[in-house]
Amino acid sequence: MAGSLDELLHGRRLSPVQRRIAHYLSEHLTEAIFLSSVELAERAGVSQPSVTRFAVALGFAGYPELRNALRPLVLGARPQPDLIESAIDGEIRNLRALKDRLASLPLQSLGKDLAAGAPLPVVGLRVSSGLATTFAYYARRIHPDVRLLTHGGSELLDALHAARNAGAEWMVAFVLPRYPAEAVHALRFAEKAGLKRAVIADRPGLPAEVLLDAPVGDRLVFDSHAAPLALAMALVEAMADAEPLRTRKRLEEYERLAEEAGTFEPG
Repeated sequence: MAGSLDELLHGRRLSPVQRRIAHYLSEHLTEAIFLSSVELAERAGVSQPSVTRFAVALGFAGYPELRNALRPLVLGARPQPDLIESAIDGEIRNLRALKDRLASLPLQSLGKDLAAGAPLPVVGLRVSSGLATTFAYYARRIHPDVRLLTHGGSELLDALHAARNAGAEWMVAFVLPRYPAEAVHALRFAEKAGLKRAVIADRPGLPAEVLLDAPVGDRLVFDSHAAPLALAMALVEAMADAEPLRTRKRLEEYERLAEEAGTFEPG
C-alpha cells in the first residue's frame, strides 16, 4: 500500500469530480476514514456513485477497501502534505523534467520553420484556448500574420482551409487534457489539407510532424499548465531568434505605437 495519500494519487488521471473527492480527503483525512460513502459524498459535494468510481479508479474494489487502506495513513502515520503546496511541488517537478528534455526538443528548427511561413494558424480549443491565446498574443509581436483559432466545428475547418489557401505551411496546436475530439479531428483535417502540424501536448501519440510534450499538473480539481506555458514561450523565443532583424523592427514599431497610444501605464 502507498505510504501517503499523495503517493496513492500519484500518476492517476482523475476527473474533476474525482479530484473534488481527493481534495476533500487531503484536507479532512482524519475524519474521512470514519465516514460512509454516502457521508463522504455529501461532505465532498458529489454523488455516492462518484465515490465508488473514485475508489475503483485508485485500484480498489470499492469504497470500503479504499477506506481500510486510508486508515493506517492517519492512525500512526506521517501527516499529509498541504494540497496546494503539493500541487506547486508537482509543477516544480514538471518544470525540471521539461528543463532536462529541452536539448532533445527541436525548438530552434521548428522556430525557424514557423517564422518563415505566413499565415500561421494557432489552434486551441476548450481549456487549451488560454495557452493558444497567450502564444498567439506574443507571436503576433514578431510574426506578420498569426491567426488565432479557438472555436471548433466547421468554423475551425473553414479557417484552416483559408489559411492553407493563403500560403500557410504550418499550424501550431495546443491539445491538453481533457483532449477535445474536434481538436484531433482538426489535426487530421490539416494533414489532408497539406498543413504541417506542430503540437504542444502532455503526451505523445497525436497526429503531428512535430510534437512537443510537457507534463501538466493534476493534483488540483483542474489541471495547471506551468510546463506547457514555459514550452510555448520557448517556442516564441525560437521564432524571434530565427528572424532577428524582423523581430527587432516589429518590436520597436510596437513600442512606438504603444507609447503614442498610451497603451500601458508608465512604470
